[in-house]
Amino acid sequence: MLDLDQLDFTKGGGLVTVVTQDAVSGAVLMVAHADQDALERTIETGEMHYRSRTRGLWHKGATSGNLQRIVSLEADCDGDAVLARVHSDGPACHTGARSCFGVRALAADALGVLDATIDQRAKGASSTESTDASGKPSYTRRLLDDRNLRLKKIGEEGAELVTACADEDVPRAVDECADLFFHALVALRATGGSLGDVRRALAARVGAPRR
Repeated sequence: MLDLDQLDFTKGGGLVTVVTQDAVSGAVLMVAHADQDALERTIETGEMHYRSRTRGLWHKGATSGNLQRIVSLEADCDGDAVLARVHSDGPACHTGARSCFGVRALAADALGVLDATIDQRAKGASSTESTDASGKPSYTRRLLDDRNLRLKKIGEEGAELVTACADEDVPRAVDECADLFFHALVALRATGGSLGDVRRALAARVGAPRR
């Protein structure tokens, strides 16, 4: 865990900058500040605390429920900033967005954005999110509602990817791989799983003995 003696609070008038990152996807969720008291509470509770010049000490998610549970805290080379890797229970931004930097900031995590969209369709968060322009159920919603259709599509997309790879057609293989990822994520969501579960499974394999 973070050694607070490594930090230089004097540079920022008693504060250090905290960059908060999703521990699974790597997406930057927010940037805030913390003093020694806030970081001590963070380490003690396992949940992020910050210090605002206007709000004072605040426990992220204490009111909204969008808690940020720490995975790791690391000081930068100058000791005036901290990288906080967290598991977030909800949006990081007060606007309700996953990241304070908007959707474009999540572009590097396109699969994460896709998985979040599938999750919205699955929950039917709003009529516009679960229907198309004609008012009919969206394609994603239809896949979620029809087990045979979604399993059939995985088979079809997998076969098309195999064919494209056999033909050494790179552009088509890329497109088919993207289609397969989409249909696989929908099927996974329908079973109660998510991209986050896959990422955690892959992360657990890093450094594991080779078979």
